[in-house]
Amino acid sequence: MSLAEKIQKDFLPQHLAIIMDGNGRWAKQKGKLRVFGHESGTKSVREIVEASAELGIKNLTLYAFSTENWNRPKLEVDALMRLLVSSLRKELKVLQKNNIKLQAIGSLQTLPKRAKNELFEVIEKTKNNAHMTLTLALSYGSREELKNAVKEICDKVKNNIISTESIDESIINQHLYTHNLPDVDLLIRTSGEHRISNFLLWQIAYAELYFTDVLWPDFSKEHLYEALINYQNRERRFGKTSEQIN
Repeated sequence: MSLAEKIQKDFLPQHLAIIMDGNGRWAKQKGKLRVFGHESGTKSVREIVEASAELGIKNLTLYAFSTENWNRPKLEVDALMRLLVSSLRKELKVLQKNNIKLQAIGSLQTLPKRAKNELFEVIEKTKNNAHMTLTLALSYGSREELKNAVKEICDKVKNNIISTESIDESIINQHLYTHNLPDVDLLIRTSGEHRISNFLLWQIAYAELYFTDVLWPDFSKEHLYEALINYQNRERRFGKTSEQIN
């Protein structure tokens, strides 16, 4: 039996999130510039997106560029922005073929004009696709997201749009970038790092975390299957006991 056949299709995560890490180290191991690793990583993005759609995962969020990544060398940042533009153009056919809707979260206004225009064009062209929602976290930082949510809620309280008594988890969810997505069920991080790096801090409150030493350009659909099988063999209790779950 193949790994794909071992996956229970009725027990898939409704929302899968991935921290795609290790492009730079992968390139360094091969004596190449970091940009070469980022370019090679786009192949893994395509494979994982298509594999997730084939399995029936409804929501996939990829951490593509963090707010902290702007602090990297300008040469690398510029190359990443050019790669974003070219990748969006190339992958539009893949998104349409697989009926995948693209959306993006983060401080999108900070993206270069060309990258922003290309991004919004692909978002517009795929807005009616319904098989899976692919979310790119671009210029994204979870603390920034939460700070913005608090400000918006405070403004609404100040202007008597909502009361402090009405503020609950659902109100907070409505003011996050991910307001149209369910909470994350499974978070995967590649490259052997064991940290969250300011990614979806609110949304992963009850997520299962899966860390792998595989560098992102080497991460294949077989590695995805292994992560999903591992996830399906865990018991998710959400604060309850095993007896209550059973």
